[in-house]
Amino acid sequence: MAKTTKILLIMEYDGTGYHGFQWQNGLPSIQGEVEKALERLTGERRRVMAASRTDAGVHAKGQVVGFRTGSALPLHNFVNGLNHYLPADIAVKAAYRMDDSFNVRRDALSREYSYYILNSPTRSPMREAFSYLVGSLLDIEAMNRASQALIGEHDFASFVSRNGASIKSTVRRVLRAEIERDGELVVFNMVANSFLPHQVRNTVGALIRVGLGKMSVDEFRSLVDVRKPATAGPTAPAQGLCLTRVNYPAPLGGCDEDL
Repeated sequence: MAKTTKILLIMEYDGTGYHGFQWQNGLPSIQGEVEKALERLTGERRRVMAASRTDAGVHAKGQVVGFRTGSALPLHNFVNGLNHYLPADIAVKAAYRMDDSFNVRRDALSREYSYYILNSPTRSPMREAFSYLVGSLLDIEAMNRASQALIGEHDFASFVSRNGASIKSTVRRVLRAEIERDGELVVFNMVANSFLPHQVRNTVGALIRVGLGKMSVDEFRSLVDVRKPATAGPTAPAQGLCLTRVNYPAPLGGCDEDL
């Protein structure tokens, strides 16, 4: 059997036109586009794995993707070559050669997501595809007080959409959850060991209700204790969500990179 090596890619994409990262029969996906580009570049048909399976319409600027290859191409050729074949809304930012034991998903310590809210009475064509418009002024202080209830290890069943009710375990460890305002842009940043389906978007939907005075901070805190799927929400739209970073025990820049 020909010798193969494991390659890791840092990727950025606009998820607007895709049905999520994961391959779906007959539907456009990030995985499908990466695998097609990889076959055109190397002549190999390889399955790729992502550190976080972003949903339909969700964006990424720090997605991590891994695959095995028998190609001897230098790493910079993987970057330039894949970018040549990928559509304009998907890009490879860096490539690394990894040990055979490395697993892009299991070895990740945490994932970081940001949700962008345009808190403005008028819409913005420039930001429409990458933020959610909320016209009434949000109480950022109340939203931040509420978000502190998320910190630590909890059963986040209440923050799962109804179609995720069959998940084996809904316990997750949240390391950071906070809101910041930059003019009209309000950003919710959340870091956790891993995320449940729609967890961030359901969290944002509930936090927006807090920010609009439609839910008290204590009511938000009680959502963590209810542990009943589809209790939190409503689910915020996908276009405001972005996977910003995946963290590993050692910096990826310390791996073999020949860019």
